[in-house]
Amino acid sequence: MMPLTMSKEGETTSIKRVGGREEVRRHLETMGFVPGADITVVSVNSGNVIVNVKEARVAISKEMANKIMI
Repeated sequence: MMPLTMSKEGETTSIKRVGGREEVRRHLETMGFVPGADITVVSVNSGNVIVNVKEARVAISKEMANKIMI
């Protein structure tokens, strides 16, 4: 298991675990970041990540991406 920030552009993986405080986990869940969901990294810029998850393109900060384990 590793944080999403370690993933490379174009790589498709699945989410294993979402960490952080309860409110952060709930916020990420509403955007589709749930364990078992497939996720594709579109772009990485200074640690910030743009991903495709559940048919949507989402940009998240480096801090949020570090809470998502793949």
